[in-house]
Amino acid sequence: MNITKENVDALNAVVKVDIVAEDYQDKVTKVLNDYRKTANIPGFRKGHVPMGMVKKQYGKSVMIDEVNKLLQESLNKFLVEEKLDILGNPLPRVQEDFNWDADKFSFEFELGLAPEFDVNLQPKNKVTQYNIVATDELIEKEVENIQSRYGKMSAKDEVTEVANVTGTFVNEEKEINKKSTISVKDIKGKTNLKKFVGAKVGDVLELETKNLFEDEHKLQGALGVSHEEVHGLDIPVTFTIEEITEIELAELDQELFDKLFADGSVKTVTDLKDKIKEDAEKQFQQQADQQLLNAITENLVESTKFDLPAEFLQKWLQTAGEKELTADQAAEEYSKSEKGLRYQLIEGKIMKDNDIKLDYAELVDYAKGFIRAQMAQFGNMNPEEKELEDIAGRILQNQDEARRLQEQLISQKLLAFYKENMSFDTKEVSYEDFIKEVYK
Repeated sequence: MNITKENVDALNAVVKVDIVAEDYQDKVTKVLNDYRKTANIPGFRKGHVPMGMVKKQYGKSVMIDEVNKLLQESLNKFLVEEKLDILGNPLPRVQEDFNWDADKFSFEFELGLAPEFDVNLQPKNKVTQYNIVATDELIEKEVENIQSRYGKMSAKDEVTEVANVTGTFVNEEKEINKKSTISVKDIKGKTNLKKFVGAKVGDVLELETKNLFEDEHKLQGALGVSHEEVHGLDIPVTFTIEEITEIELAELDQELFDKLFADGSVKTVTDLKDKIKEDAEKQFQQQADQQLLNAITENLVESTKFDLPAEFLQKWLQTAGEKELTADQAAEEYSKSEKGLRYQLIEGKIMKDNDIKLDYAELVDYAKGFIRAQMAQFGNMNPEEKELEDIAGRILQNQDEARRLQEQLISQKLLAFYKENMSFDTKEVSYEDFIKEVYK
């Protein structure tokens, strides 16, 4: 057997595998002898079927099977030994005149080679790193939300500006008939507010959906319409009031503080606000980190230039999936996945060049931390180590779960690396401004 590689260009190559009878004949003979021992053919005792008959019946199919096994094994071994960094899988070249009755066989495979490139971790256009702070307004609003959650609800005779109103929205043309509870604080505009304030149970309010709520999603929930329908919805509705309630805010006292923080760490309103600020900014940090990683990814893909064997990859995509694609479908699929492939190559290059690795023990520890956090949410603050080990082991046996946790841990390692080795434009913002800037 002889294997040779010819480079077409820097990104494409062809591997030729020549196979002769001596390479596979011994294995074919062994398989046929095994068949002879077990074959059940009428007129012959088991194990006494003439070899000629076995060869005639099974010889060609066994030979084809052994040649294909040898071909796959030798090709894979060659790729490993030659340390070829390929994209996709080798593509066999179709040979119109191929003949399985020939004395020797030649097979050719097209390869798409990974490009060589360098990654600049100090690109000209710097990424913005956001530091999201909890504003006094946000903290005060959360204090009020806490007081409301632990407050007492009481029925009211008429609607006030701080009341919750339960009633039914109706529009016959759009087939809307939805019972909902809304907060008067969410109503938009003085005109609409006037219709609510002072109204009583049994009153029917005539409203327009356009600009009814401060938040369009509130309208979606109140009317029970779809996300697509609610945008720009401008129809008349009636709202029949069925119940009016108001929440008496809970006192900011030690009883409430102990309900919120059983460890006794909060003694004053200032302590409570400090806790709210700390917890909020921890959550904000997670969002800021995810945004930073996304921005770095986009930046590196944009600033790291290299060519890909696009024609080969499109050809490979035609047969790579469960369903064969047309050339146009494969080109479209390649267009969608090209950016992701480029970042995979960049990520792999960074990890290799900087010895960023992930071993199984790290993955187990990460899974245990994830499990510990979930158990804490259900009140189990001190799970036993063996219990964590057992649950982590079961989770990591699931390939999809293991892959998801592995991707999360790699992202954490890469983000830590980027923070240490890249320069950023830092910007301190409120959460509201962060949302406006990042999710325009």
